[in-house]
Amino acid sequence: MIYTLTLNPAIDLFIKTQTMAPNTVNRTDSYDIQANGKGVNVSCILKRRGVDNVALGVGGGFTLDYIADFLTQQGIRNHFYKDAGFTRINVFTRVVSDDTEYKLVNPGPEISPATLKQLYQQLSTLGADDWLCVSGSFAQGIAPGFLLQLGALSQERGFQLIIDSAYPEAVEALAYRPLLLKPNDVELMSWFGQSRVTDLSTMMALGHRALDAGAQNILVSLGAAGALFMNREVTLVGNAPKIDVLNTAGAGDTMLGTFLAGLYQKQDLAATLKLAIAAGSDTARRAWITDFTQTDELLTQIEIKQLEG
Repeated sequence: MIYTLTLNPAIDLFIKTQTMAPNTVNRTDSYDIQANGKGVNVSCILKRRGVDNVALGVGGGFTLDYIADFLTQQGIRNHFYKDAGFTRINVFTRVVSDDTEYKLVNPGPEISPATLKQLYQQLSTLGADDWLCVSGSFAQGIAPGFLLQLGALSQERGFQLIIDSAYPEAVEALAYRPLLLKPNDVELMSWFGQSRVTDLSTMMALGHRALDAGAQNILVSLGAAGALFMNREVTLVGNAPKIDVLNTAGAGDTMLGTFLAGLYQKQDLAATLKLAIAAGSDTARRAWITDFTQTDELLTQIEIKQLEG
């Protein structure tokens, strides 16, 4: 079974407006409200790819209830450990006139040690047939070092660990040989002290460093440049299709969920990467994640090249 772990879920409010000016009432064209959080998105994508999974996490208040109810309606089993306070609401605004996007992301509630202990006890029941995908930021009260605890637990219990988190501790957690590491290009460069240069050869060199540090596989989101996949046997790169971007929130989660589904189902890696890029791109032109009904038209624009292996 695949388990997703969202340690700072959210309700996301997506707004589209023609213009936005200060100190005045800005009338919007449309809005959408979605249950969110990186692990929540991954769970939804896995379900849409035919992979049953369980969504785990922490939070609080009626906003957390909304997320749990939404997942249940989607047919996704879930268990969120509830604490005081409220799961956050984030706001993403697309301004059409100047083609800009504003992202207002809140910190989330404070999670107590008692609540985190309850979650850890459940994670301690995972075994060799399970995969755990930990995605996104951590709520207040959860130190980034929790990634290292999860890494140690994965070795102890034998489950496979997937990491999609920007914290530098992700690099330390590679010592526990996670199945998959999923950074974007900026995160990968910051981890290894590189300047912000989106050069493919640089990305490959850093990818090899992550593999040498213990990652079994690495999937790097390159934004408008596509994506890079690497392991000890093969290096694959794919371009991104041309789209009109509406909202980039969830695109990386979509790519990860789609790729993870293919990996879990033992599908061809190149075909899996191609679909993951198409799915992430389709999400970027929607208010929420793709339903895979319009990814075929994007697949024709994507070419996967094998650079090594």
